[in-house]
Amino acid sequence: MSTRAASWLAWSLAGLSVAMFLASVALTIMSVDGAPATRPPSTWGTAGPIGGLIFLPFLAFPLVGALIASKRPQNPIGWICLTAGFLWMLIVLSDSYGAYGLAKPGSIPYPMASEALGLWLWVPPVGLLGIYLVLLFPNGRLPSKRWRPLAWLSGAVIVLGSFGIALDPGPVEGLGGVRNPFGLEGAPWVAYAAVVVPLLPVCVLASAVSLVLRYRRSGGEERQQIKWIAFAASFVGLVALITVVSTLMFAPESLETAGTQPLWLELLQDVELLSLAGVPVAVGFAILRHRLYDIDVVINRTLVYGSLTAMLAAVYYGSVVVLQYIFRALSGGESQLAIVASTLVIAALFNPLRRRVQGFVDRRFYRSKYDAAKTLATFSAKIRDETDLDELNDELVRVVLETMQPAHVSLWLRLDTASKSQQAN
Repeated sequence: MSTRAASWLAWSLAGLSVAMFLASVALTIMSVDGAPATRPPSTWGTAGPIGGLIFLPFLAFPLVGALIASKRPQNPIGWICLTAGFLWMLIVLSDSYGAYGLAKPGSIPYPMASEALGLWLWVPPVGLLGIYLVLLFPNGRLPSKRWRPLAWLSGAVIVLGSFGIALDPGPVEGLGGVRNPFGLEGAPWVAYAAVVVPLLPVCVLASAVSLVLRYRRSGGEERQQIKWIAFAASFVGLVALITVVSTLMFAPESLETAGTQPLWLELLQDVELLSLAGVPVAVGFAILRHRLYDIDVVINRTLVYGSLTAMLAAVYYGSVVVLQYIFRALSGGESQLAIVASTLVIAALFNPLRRRVQGFVDRRFYRSKYDAAKTLATFSAKIRDETDLDELNDELVRVVLETMQPAHVSLWLRLDTASKSQQAN
């Protein structure tokens, strides 16, 4: 396929993905008033059409995929992102279409069939992104021939799992016992094909292992490319883990007392969805090699300010609790002074704590750069006081050896520089 044809196809699919997203928003707006009370109107959930815009980050997959596919059509990574994003938008549209049909019976044809699509459409995009994107990243080729069995096994799991779920004649979840319109009632054994779905996370884990091994054997640009996707995936995984733990610890108690989740937990879940947009963005930076080496700065700043935020939040919460306890013991009631004093403490600690965290991160994760910076700082201080030219030359050579570690260092001085400057005057 030529570059022009690939670009046309890629951007056409991306445009269709955007159109499906906008259509799903319109259907959701029209179906909100008539949606059954026992069921969320659509994939947007109970947040409504405005809150449902939280799914907007999923558009990053087809858009970034189209950008990569149009510029690097020979690399399958772009097509993987584009296909997965297209399928995500199809899931959103089919769910919104079905919700509209159920909210207003008779208005559109086959709402049940549209709802049933969401039963299995999630399997291919999860497999493409979780397995093949990682397995083929960044050059579009397997790390070695030994990973071919995993690629074939993953493809079989995706196909069999999709067909097993799609053709299962059982009831559709959330539709009051309505049976799957695509189910093969005369062949219930097809549902057994879905037993391979639990192998999907196993294949995802094996693909992650392949990326780790590829990183250990890589160097230069390829290592920087892997850092991009590893950082984005790690961030998504960390936020998801925090969300799951917080939900298990706090959501049941909140549902029993207030009947709803706390606002901070809903915001955390929104952040989890928003973080998914970082994956295609990181893939785009890595494949197109745009500002490739900035990933080290991004990782450094994330480690520093992430740790700093966590520590300041702990200090703020702890100080508020302690001060409120003291005020209750002294005056018998709470006081706003606890919040004011805690805020002042945080403001006073910010810069000193940031410098300490930055120093710890540099020493622990960027030791060579930290040592080089210290060496250059020492040399800068010494050069102001050194008057012996030979001693200064030796010191300069030593600094270059320590910071850049070259195979050989030579220093050449132009002795006629001073005489030429005197003649010019």
